[in-house]
Amino acid sequence: MLNLKNSTKLVALLIGTIVIVSMWATSVNAQTELTENSKLALNGIGPIRVGMTVDEASRATGVRLVKTLSAGRTEEYCSYFEPQGEPKGISFMVINGRISRIDISSDRITTIKGARIGDTEERIFSLYPGQIQATRHPYQGRSPYNGKYLTFVPKDATDKNYRIIFETSKNRVERFRSGKLPEVEAIEGCF
Repeated sequence: MLNLKNSTKLVALLIGTIVIVSMWATSVNAQTELTENSKLALNGIGPIRVGMTVDEASRATGVRLVKTLSAGRTEEYCSYFEPQGEPKGISFMVINGRISRIDISSDRITTIKGARIGDTEERIFSLYPGQIQATRHPYQGRSPYNGKYLTFVPKDATDKNYRIIFETSKNRVERFRSGKLPEVEAIEGCF
């Protein structure tokens, strides 16, 4: 027979298990969609990962990605794709048929740490302590480029070829992107 103390422990264990299972189910379901709530990581957003083809990314999310821009030697060399419809403000740089970079221009989309357009430079430094390298914006002095590049450099060796770059103007984030080197550092994207 169970006493009251053991019954209480059993109930707490069951409740904890239910909470963990429901959290797992929520995170798995959230990763199968691409929405404004998807979080930008070093190597992807939502279920889309750097290295996927456009077709793989579309199948992973159920959202069709459509070409918006092509440049380079051939149309396949460097292109940009965006979700058809929603969510707005996400662009995927595709090099030789594979996603290499993700550009964010929507203030509704955040990084995993919560960084977003409109944040101050100080907030970016506080979200990524000791991992931000600040450099002058390459077009410093040309309006509207009176800001910096704040580059998140990961410490984990497995992520050494990835970056998140926040472009600022007047101390505020105006846009940001993530992806693999060297594409993530290309100042003008495909051009």
